Amino acid sequence: MQNVSIEIQDSYSALDAGQWNAMVGDMPLLSHAFLSALETSGSVGKGTGWQPYPMLVYAGEQLVGAMPLYLKTHSYGEYVFDWAWADAYQRNGMNYYPKLLSAIPFTPITSQRLIAVNPQMQALMIEALAETMYKHNLSSAHINFPDASSEAALKQAGWMQRFGVQFRWQNEGFNSFDEFLATLSHDKRKKIRQERKKVALTGVVCKAIKGVDITQEQWNFFYQCYANTYHEHHSMPYLTPAFFKQIGKTMPENILLILAYIDDMPVASALNIYHQKTLYGRYWGALQYVPSLHFELCYYQAQEFCIAEKIQYFEGGAQGEHKLARGFKPRSTCSFHKIAHPDFEQVIADFVAKEAQGIAAYTNELEERAPFKKTSEDA
Repeated sequence: MQNVSIEIQDSYSALDAGQWNAMVGDMPLLSHAFLSALETSGSVGKGTGWQPYPMLVYAGEQLVGAMPLYLKTHSYGEYVFDWAWADAYQRNGMNYYPKLLSAIPFTPITSQRLIAVNPQMQALMIEALAETMYKHNLSSAHINFPDASSEAALKQAGWMQRFGVQFRWQNEGFNSFDEFLATLSHDKRKKIRQERKKVALTGVVCKAIKGVDITQEQWNFFYQCYANTYHEHHSMPYLTPAFFKQIGKTMPENILLILAYIDDMPVASALNIYHQKTLYGRYWGALQYVPSLHFELCYYQAQEFCIAEKIQYFEGGAQGEHKLARGFKPRSTCSFHKIAHPDFEQVIADFVAKEAQGIAAYTNELEERAPFKKTSEDA
């Protein structure tokens, strides 16, 4: 196309923030502030296995297309699991890494991936991604959790589609938490009320604090909780203290910190990212065990915030069937994959097709276990 050029850079922080943000809109987890904070804090970049590799499409000097892209040397922090694929490559004396990945690091959120002014630019980016894979002799290219527009373009291009399931809560215009509870079955309402009562009887007091009001002391406590969650699972945290310090300064309007106190001493915390339409539950941790506190801090407090702020959706993150009993509904997610080696591509395609059958059955089972009361049930 005339006057159209495609570039791949090696940094987000060096990009023009105004042009990038104009493309991604109000999605905070794709904003220049968020992606550059990951980079400048050392959470991604050298030595992390996440090399920034943003793809940009220009018409003259105007940015008309963008893709959040990374060169990966492992599969950690992706939430679409391809470890078995990497093992198969290794067993056959081949390298699976590095690979190309379009995603938000450590963030299993469905959002734009082929960010463009029209479908023609999306098609150009898909073609350029495959060409980059072949040019540099990479094993594969992957696009995780694309939105509907990106999904349609990738289907049109013939990429391999893989399915998954997450859980999302929807605010049906509720005026109070009790109004939300009234939509649930009797057993589910009773269980939630019992959980909340149990937490209250321990003396826990919860405070929801918007980003602009979070103190450095509260940020420090949150990071203790965040790091402790990883330590309890015998792993290391992905994100550095500098990352949270930076987003606290550059995007406070998108941050909600919920703290739990006992006798005025903080014991647990949960961090959320949000905008006008959606709240994204992201990180949680506790320095003291309190039964049911996880549900209170990570779900019920966030649901109350969405009701008060008239936020339509609450994305609870990857996995967790326990979300179902708390008013979340299953929703399909997907990823797309391009495998360079034709034999491996066929084997993986067969695996993905069989996996899709299991995912469909699992989703049907979850829908049958919906927590909402039947129309004939009394409130």
